[in-house]
Amino acid sequence: MTGTPLRMPDLRCEDARQVARDVLSAHGVGERLAADVLLVVSELVSNAVRHAGGVTGFHVRHLRDCVAVDVSDATSACPRAPGTPAEVPGGFGWQLVNRIAARTEIRCGLAGKTITALIPLPAAT
Repeated sequence: MTGTPLRMPDLRCEDARQVARDVLSAHGVGERLAADVLLVVSELVSNAVRHAGGVTGFHVRHLRDCVAVDVSDATSACPRAPGTPAEVPGGFGWQLVNRIAARTEIRCGLAGKTITALIPLPAAT
């Protein structure tokens, strides 16, 4: 994890957002992109806490062309797919993550899953 080490079972959205802010600030990321990244962090961490027993891993990385947010939890159950009918409760946060991120990846294993959201950096002008 980049930033202050946190005990994963105790990770709260506000702690995760602060770690993300620290990473983004260190790389001079603008306000608009930072707001998008913080929203993705909030959604993925709150979903892990609410639906998957908590966060088992968290990492924010500033890469050449994007910011990557990785959130791991202890269940291999996938988030509700975008396109879930509106009358079915929930799933809106996952849809939001997929609108903000250029790409999302879900890697499942025996110990759970990791979701990576790749949020593109703005094109240089």
